[in-house]
Amino acid sequence: MTPGDNMASIAPSLPVSRPAARKVGFYKRHEAAILGLSTLAALIAIWEFCWQMGWISPLFFSGPSAIARKFIELCADGQLAANALYSGKNYLIGLALAFFVGVPLGILLGWYRRALMMFDPLINALYATPRIALYPLIIIWFGIGSGSKIFVVFLSAMLPIMVNTLAGVRNIDPDLLRAARAFCATDRQIFTTVALPYSVPFILTGVRQGVAHGLIGVIIAELSAGNEGIGFMIAYAGQMFATDTLMVGVLVTAFAGMVITWGAERIQRRFQRWRPEHVGGR
Repeated sequence: MTPGDNMASIAPSLPVSRPAARKVGFYKRHEAAILGLSTLAALIAIWEFCWQMGWISPLFFSGPSAIARKFIELCADGQLAANALYSGKNYLIGLALAFFVGVPLGILLGWYRRALMMFDPLINALYATPRIALYPLIIIWFGIGSGSKIFVVFLSAMLPIMVNTLAGVRNIDPDLLRAARAFCATDRQIFTTVALPYSVPFILTGVRQGVAHGLIGVIIAELSAGNEGIGFMIAYAGQMFATDTLMVGVLVTAFAGMVITWGAERIQRRFQRWRPEHVGGR
């Protein structure tokens, strides 16, 4: 050991100042958000620079500043609000119907084995079929108004909700069922105290998938046929080569999807402790 090493070993460590410690703690808590936003800001800056230099043709792609100006313009004249309200109304109605139909159907099919045997081929066929392939038939049934959009959202969101609910009921721990029956619990008591609580995390997983599929469904339905909505605004702007308006619609849809998915994930995490592996501290 050298004298320098000896001095280093006995020298007291320098205290870290409180402001510096707070900064480090803040960064550690928000590291993911800081890195993500920094990367996004850098990409937007590069995008704007390339657009201002004329390296990107406005005919094919707009710059961030042009998109921001168009966003303000569409907000001011009410076009964006009207289209967003139309899409949002159809989306929420379809999503509510999907939840109130998908959850009971999933519970029914999961609880009664023969019912699942009867409808399993149909469920698999519907789940594997792209919803957009059914849209011409849906237009024949419901027209090009709100009815067809609501049904597309309903179908897109209901299937993942139903399938995940079904999986939750089918995967109940047999030991829990045997214990409930050992205490002479009725089928209704078993359902309300064992099956339903056990299935809640699976239901929420289905809802998280359903909200994303439903949003895709409503935009695709409006892109395909219609005269209102964010999807229609995107389609019309594309036909007119109005790339700034088109990008406003795309970014509004992306932002809505991020917010909806974030909210669904937050709700799912709140119920994470209901999962069997979290019960009893496991």
